[in-house]
Amino acid sequence: MQSDQKKWLYLIILSLVWGSSYILIKKSLGGFSPFQLGAIRIIFSTAFLFAIGFKSLKTITRNQWPWVALSALCGTFLPVFLFSFAETQIDSSIVSVLNSLVPLFTILIGYFAFKLRFTGLQFSGVLVGLAGAALLIFNGVSVNPDQNYWFAGLVIFAALCYGANANIIKAKLQEVSSKAIAVGNFAVMIVPALIVGFFAGLPEKDFSNDRVFEALLYVSLLSVVGTGIAKILFNRLIQISSPVFSTSVTYLIPVVGIFWGILDGEQFTWMHGIGALVILAGVYLVNSGRKQKKTDA
Repeated sequence: MQSDQKKWLYLIILSLVWGSSYILIKKSLGGFSPFQLGAIRIIFSTAFLFAIGFKSLKTITRNQWPWVALSALCGTFLPVFLFSFAETQIDSSIVSVLNSLVPLFTILIGYFAFKLRFTGLQFSGVLVGLAGAALLIFNGVSVNPDQNYWFAGLVIFAALCYGANANIIKAKLQEVSSKAIAVGNFAVMIVPALIVGFFAGLPEKDFSNDRVFEALLYVSLLSVVGTGIAKILFNRLIQISSPVFSTSVTYLIPVVGIFWGILDGEQFTWMHGIGALVILAGVYLVNSGRKQKKTDA
């Protein structure tokens, strides 16, 4: 399969997986606190990734490890806790929408920190996608006035972290395999996650409790598929495309997230549908911009 076909396949798979992650976080919070959930996600994901790729750590050089560590912090460690806390106050579908800010942060960080160039059409695509996200967000505020949207700031900060991570991988870890990056990320995070889990009370958790056990099943799925496998696919997507195209997965995530939200009783209006269509138009423009200028990062 050619790279152009692979990137679209990865984009679709990641959209489905990560779009489903927000409802899984919501369900997992039924049995765990935000700190417990973030810690256990990292612990489970580390176990899975070590099982399938521990030997890949040997391919990471001493000079590359600081960037792997920074990628771990921005791409996983901070976001898993930020999203967990955010979903204690706002709907999972709205959280998935707010994550659409990632491509804009990717462009800004890439330009100012890594001197990466992007076309005007790509930037226009990001703005169109953000306009669609704005429609969804404002409609969510009106539909759910009782929710605390100050917690939306946590999702925005997580989006900023994701944008930084995409640029780190593209600019500094291009020569490292996607599997090695993912395994290296979790090798860096496992000890801090164990410490957070310990002080958050995981050792005293009653896993025989039906509610906790059900939440544990959701966390397991979230960790292995939504974090472990998805991280490998995302790292590879960045390497075969561009930071902006790879993070445009966040334009499709709200569509999936809203679908699961509806099934879980969250409200949906026709404005959500319009916003989703505008978001898809933004994805098209972002990719068209890359085709017009192959020298883009």
